[in-house]
Amino acid sequence: MKKITLALSLVLFTIAGAFAQIEKPVTWSYVAKKVSKTEAVLYLKATIEDRWHIYSQNVKDGGPVKTTFTFSPSKDFSLVGKMVEPKAITKYEDTFKMNVSYFEKSVIFQQKIKLNKAATTVKGKVEFMVCNDRQCLPPEEIEFSIPVK
Repeated sequence: MKKITLALSLVLFTIAGAFAQIEKPVTWSYVAKKVSKTEAVLYLKATIEDRWHIYSQNVKDGGPVKTTFTFSPSKDFSLVGKMVEPKAITKYEDTFKMNVSYFEKSVIFQQKIKLNKAATTVKGKVEFMVCNDRQCLPPEEIEFSIPVK
């Protein structure tokens, strides 16, 4: 009986340890602000844990996975221009053997839209990769839904 209890305990601790290893150092939040009857600005904010960073939309090929936004097509709105991001930190990263641009702590991306309807919901997804000085996590894709009222 003691051997079975010991074996079960080891299995449970192993499983609990495996789940504890799953890291999610980035959380996303979204809001829309109307700037006129026919225009709004979408704000997509990444909050990044200490010692981690996500990459700019403007990373050259051969480097890390850049942050990419994809919007689901809709007759309710149209995109105006490109997604805007603040000035990124640019440094040489040995891992990629190139200069890369990234953000730490938090970053707010902005997308202007033209409204064809007074109220709508903007849907899409963001793909990004997060790294620290020791490791990079696999690229992640998060779906979003932003009400515009």
